[in-house]
Amino acid sequence: MKQIKAYLDQIATISPSDWEFFTSKLQRRVIKKKSVFLKLNDIENHISFIESGVVRLFIPKENPDKEITFGFSFKDQFVSAYDSFLTQTPSAYQLQALSETTLLSITYSDLQDVYKTTQIGNLIGRLTAERLFLLKSSREQNLLNLSAEERYLKLFKERPELLKIIPLKYISSYIGVTAQALSRIRKRL
Repeated sequence: MKQIKAYLDQIATISPSDWEFFTSKLQRRVIKKKSVFLKLNDIENHISFIESGVVRLFIPKENPDKEITFGFSFKDQFVSAYDSFLTQTPSAYQLQALSETTLLSITYSDLQDVYKTTQIGNLIGRLTAERLFLLKSSREQNLLNLSAEERYLKLFKERPELLKIIPLKYISSYIGVTAQALSRIRKRL
């Protein structure tokens, strides 16, 4: 709980009563390594804060080599199939723990209670949504404006620990190249 408190304290000051109400709604979940914890077409019912671990967001395909990885979430970040969560409609992608992952999760209905009951709930919700939007916007701009090599270099400048954690096949998909093209990029560097 200390990690999520530190994260939220960066956003706003939370009264003790609001904090107590919010944390009463959180559920700790431990996801095993390689487990898909939100499947295609399931409705996302949680928004989660990652206490430890790494989560991959991807579009599954019949041939696993053709899966499209479009996002990663790390310790001290929120993760969700956020569009499915907001609309309560089936998800067009899946969430998978790449390492054993510990989440603090809140359900959609419990979050609505937090919004209604606390003074700070709506502000935290809005600011968290804004941060998720900025991450998505940055990713889209990188795909449109940077070469594959520049995307690779930027990714590892910002997150050097990725090479140790994330299989290269997921990294190549994330930066939008084949595994062979990523291998050539890595040889040039």
